[in-house]
Amino acid sequence: MTGGAPRTRVVGAAILDDAASPTRVLAAQRAYPESLRGLWEFPGGKQEPGEGARDALLRECREELGVHLDLLSEVGPPEPHGWPLTGSAVMRVFTAVLRGPRDLRSADAPEPRHPVSPERVLEERVRTGEDHLDVRWLPLDDPAAVLALPWIPADLPIVAALLEMLGTERA
Repeated sequence: MTGGAPRTRVVGAAILDDAASPTRVLAAQRAYPESLRGLWEFPGGKQEPGEGARDALLRECREELGVHLDLLSEVGPPEPHGWPLTGSAVMRVFTAVLRGPRDLRSADAPEPRHPVSPERVLEERVRTGEDHLDVRWLPLDDPAAVLALPWIPADLPIVAALLEMLGTERA
């Protein structure tokens, strides 16, 4: 990207199934626009003016997926403002994990009887068909399969960087 600051800032979450030893990452299949329909991405969206990247990502994931996240590390972009997308748009991507049952309930709710898995949280909260056609956990032990998914072209370098960051870039 050339010139000054980007006009459009986008944020994405590489949601992992475990912070310490991840084995899967969540991908979402775009429902719109028509030119991107059916392609895969990390959940997220546009950063509003005056909103920080992390706050925007937390908001977008609550709105799109109905989930609460704990953000971990940023997937290092090649440019100071983020990963270049198209024109003057850039994207910042953070690894994250779904908050557990204690964080999803109100402070005065009783202790849950059984822990809730990431699948259960998504099963109960994801509203596919609005922003996304599907969401899917991808196995990190098969990076070739992750990279073979039809990703939005601008996201593919980010996926490769995530796999490298997690030490699973071997094909």
